[in-house]
Parts: sequence; C-alpha cells; structure tokens
Amino acid sequence: MEQGQEMEPNVSPPMKKAWLIRPDGLVPYGVAYDLMHELAERRARGNIPDTLILLEHPPVYTAGRRSDPTHLRWTEAQMESSGAELRHVDRGGSVTFHGPGQLVGYPIVDLGRRPDVIGYLRRIEEVIIRACREIGVELDRDPQATGVWAGDRKVFAIGVRVTRARVTMHGFALNCTTDLSWFDAIVPCGLADRSVTSLSELTGTEVSVAEMAPRVARRFEEVFGVRLSPSSDVGLGKPSVLTRS
Repeated sequence: MEQGQEMEPNVSPPMKKAWLIRPDGLVPYGVAYDLMHELAERRARGNIPDTLILLEHPPVYTAGRRSDPTHLRWTEAQMESSGAELRHVDRGGSVTFHGPGQLVGYPIVDLGRRPDVIGYLRRIEEVIIRACREIGVELDRDPQATGVWAGDRKVFAIGVRVTRARVTMHGFALNCTTDLSWFDAIVPCGLADRSVTSLSELTGTEVSVAEMAPRVARRFEEVFGVRLSPSSDVGLGKPSVLTRS
C-alpha cells in the first residue's frame, strides 16, 4: 500500500443470502420498532438470514438510552402539535429525527461469536460513503463522532443496539430531501456545535429516497458480502424490487 493511502474496511465477496425489506410509503415508527425486535429474535434463533430494512417514517423524534433532556429544545406537546411524535427507545446515542425524505435503514445482522461493534459501525459508514460517491458527493468520517459528514454538517446518523445474542438492531438515517427545519426541535445526536444537511442541499438538486435506496442496498451487499433478495415475510406490504446495475 502506498504511503498516505487509507485502508478501507475489510469487506467480503458476495456469498451469503440475505433479505431486503423495502416497503412502499411511510411506515409508522412503532410498526418498524416492533418488527425489528421480532426479526432480531428470529435471527438469533437462526430462523431467518441477515436482513436489511429500508424505509421512510412519518415525523418522529427518537431518544436513545443516553439522551440528555436538555437535547430536547421543544416540549413533547410542541412536537405533537407540529405533527411529530416522541419515542424513547432502546438504542444507544442521543436524540434524532426521522421523517419523510429521509432513508432509514435497520440492519438485522448476526455479528458472530466475537462481535466487532466498532467495525460494524465503520462498515455502515462505508456503505453510505460509497453510495453517495455514485452521485458525485464526497463525504467523510469524523474521528470524534460516528456518522458521515460534509465538513461539520452531518448527512448521515447511526444509532444501534447489539443484543446479547450478538444481533444488531436500530440503524441509520440518510438525509435525502429531508425538511431540515425539523431538527430545530432538538440538539441532533447531542452535538450542539454541529449542524445537519441533506444530499439535496449539498448538490443543489433533488436527491430522493427512491434514488438512494437501491444504491445503498447494492453497496450494503458489497461491503457486507451478502446477496439481498426482496422478502415479504414480514407484514409490511409488498416490497420493492432491488434494481441492479
């Protein structure tokens, strides 16, 4: 390796079969929350393969186990009056927003007997870096914080939980055409000195969830060494087909 060349995270060639769940429309957060817990239990028992859920939510704020109440700038009543809900959830991290125009991903992945959680986070970041590079957007990691960044503006957030059975839950959110004013209600991810942005804001053109979802799915296959097949074995409706280039 040449001097100064950065080593990319280890990846594997596509081998394992995995599920892709890509429902149409907005999926209420509570529905997805219950689903990911059910699938994590099924994955731990070996009844299903690794699974990637890609969807959009109606407006919702989620507060992780390490959330600081001061990171909520609005009251719950103010959030509800604006059309959003507030959920306290069992993932790590602080408070964030999910809503229309944002691609949310929930990987249900068995990390094996010696789970490398930090390595898992780096691989998730790598998926998004590669997917965004396809549309000409170069994004970076930040050594002080998880996620993917355009300078000091966060484009992509991660908040996960790993069960005792070493299966991942919760996941990531990529701002595509997200209305960024929703983030005014919170201190996103607890980082008061940082701001958020979206792919549409960065490019000056609309970059939709529909455009990014298949790119993210393909890069997930590449980085995690799996072959995704659409599955409807979950009660979220008919899944979209994964289009391959």
